[in-house]
Amino acid sequence: MYSLVAETSMGFNRTTLRKTNTIFHLYLIFENLIPPLSIQFYQPIILKTPDIIVPRGIENKVAISMVSDRVRKTLDHKSKLHQLELKRLGAASEDDPLSTKITTLPPSPQATGINTILLTPSTDREDFIFYFDRLATLLIETASSSVSFSPSRITTPQRTAYSGLQPSGEVSAVVILRGGSALETGLKRVIPDCLTGRILIQTSYRTGEPELHFRKLPTSLPQHELVLLLDAQMSSGGAALMAVRVLVDHGVEEGRIVYVCWMAGRQGLKRLCSVFPDLRVVVGRVVEDLEVRWVERKYLGC
Repeated sequence: MYSLVAETSMGFNRTTLRKTNTIFHLYLIFENLIPPLSIQFYQPIILKTPDIIVPRGIENKVAISMVSDRVRKTLDHKSKLHQLELKRLGAASEDDPLSTKITTLPPSPQATGINTILLTPSTDREDFIFYFDRLATLLIETASSSVSFSPSRITTPQRTAYSGLQPSGEVSAVVILRGGSALETGLKRVIPDCLTGRILIQTSYRTGEPELHFRKLPTSLPQHELVLLLDAQMSSGGAALMAVRVLVDHGVEEGRIVYVCWMAGRQGLKRLCSVFPDLRVVVGRVVEDLEVRWVERKYLGC
């Protein structure tokens, strides 16, 4: 004689048997105890979780076709509403001046000279990368200038006291792939240990809408004092709107986000700032709307 402890897979009951024929009684437990518990506890959870139950699973092609058609029609309807909303925002802000939250790089001789080199069609890729990295450094420095500092007193190698400053909070960055990758060299020059996340947003050729394909964000992003959202070029502002919305949905305050790009369309900037009035923007050049994205192709070579 020995003991056999049988426990159901759901963990709801435990039965201790002291029998000689253990295999037979184990079979009885399975037949008489586990199926009723499964029906009582497990199946109700399954039935409450899904919104739609398709009988016979993948074999039921008619039901799956009906569900997919419904999802497709819903997405098409939302796409049309989104396009109408973008047009409405553009028409409403067409005559409005640019927001005071937008900072444009001052037209210094250095910035103007770099822009001249970058916009020259005959500039080879090696020179384009070199001068674009210089301009990206200026953009990141301008964007991170709003970080708060606290007093700090240190002792120099000559053993003299020096009263300086140190950052009070952490600055992180989120790169909008793939154009934002062109600004990463400038980011590492200004903030070498910057915590960086990534978002992949691509425009659908069928609907013209931005679609979120990938995101990887630091878990501590909402606690950071400043979050730089990097992109090389913006035209209509659809991808920027989605990227800012993703950050806000993940707990980042709108006023802590700084959108950084080299070239941006005027109407796109107005749309972005009308939807997110507390958002700050740092841009190198304000250009005409719907300019073809070419910066990342020139920088990345593909």
